[in-house]
Amino acid sequence: MKAVHRYILTLTCPDRVGIVATVSELIASLNGWVTEANYHSDQDSGLFFMRNEIKADSIGDQIEAFKAGIRAIAIDFNLQWALHDTAEKQRIVLFASKASHCLNDLLHRWHNGELDCTISAVISNHESLRRLVEFYDIPFKYIPIIPDNKAAGFHQVAEALEQLQPDAVILARYMQVLPSTICEAYNGRMINIHHSFLPSFMGANPYQRAFERGVKLIGATSHYVTEDLDEGPIIEQDVSRVSHRHQTKDLSRLGKDIERVVLARAVRSHLERRVFISGNKTIVFD
Repeated sequence: MKAVHRYILTLTCPDRVGIVATVSELIASLNGWVTEANYHSDQDSGLFFMRNEIKADSIGDQIEAFKAGIRAIAIDFNLQWALHDTAEKQRIVLFASKASHCLNDLLHRWHNGELDCTISAVISNHESLRRLVEFYDIPFKYIPIIPDNKAAGFHQVAEALEQLQPDAVILARYMQVLPSTICEAYNGRMINIHHSFLPSFMGANPYQRAFERGVKLIGATSHYVTEDLDEGPIIEQDVSRVSHRHQTKDLSRLGKDIERVVLARAVRSHLERRVFISGNKTIVFD
């Protein structure tokens, strides 16, 4: 089934009376057909968040008039807004290391049309995933990160991203800490996945340490990348109950399943413009 061509209007502004009514009146005046509408008033920040999907053919050749109307409303309501055309696919770059489960899942979903984007390339610090990536006819860029000279490798990474100009970067179990310059360049556009254990389980062999502690829940968290490691705004999380019967290999298997699903949900929400960043948290319209 062919996807319906839509415009996605996203906006944020100080909360006050009349925002929804004013925007809706503009859309209706141009015969715009709203197929989905989401709103959230955040009492802590005093901000209002809004996301509307509008059938593109209902606006037709009046799109410039629509933009002009939104610009006028933006002055009155102090809006930060964007209008996205779903016909223009976002370009993403995937990063991975040796683990294939998250990367393979994203590639499969993309191939099946579940992720509406263009995958420009996969960048990896290992060669082991090349055959998987090239099976999907996607460029594979091997950029080694040498422990004694990581700066040189990250310089190549930055150059590759500068050349590719992706709209978003997805770290599908990329086991390197990117420098702050790259994190800043993709602020709000770089997504990571990690196992959401307590701090005592950070680092290598988290499932072994979780087994030793006898945890009752394991999970995964997908978040935007910031300079502070694993501290960025959370997009998606999930957990699974476990018990004393589960061995380390069971925790690892279950954990990988959760990581796959959580990262895919986060990427899809981002691509569909459903995620709004507010401070160090997110509003996600599902």
